[in-house]
Amino acid sequence: MSEDRLVHLEGRFEWLERHVVEQDKTIHDLTDAVRHLRSELARLRARAEPAADAGAPDPIDERPPHY
Repeated sequence: MSEDRLVHLEGRFEWLERHVVEQDKTIHDLTDAVRHLRSELARLRARAEPAADAGAPDPIDERPPHY
């Protein structure tokens, strides 16, 4: 194998290693964001459920104030 070809392959391998590390970090960050959003959604749903059970009108059925 020629020296130039070996140097080229080593450079590509180093780039791939950095790329995989960056992807792992991105996936980890996105996983944390999804976890946070799911917990926030669950909290908001729990907060909205008592209002629906209390006989409050469904916001979809309410008329806008300009009617």
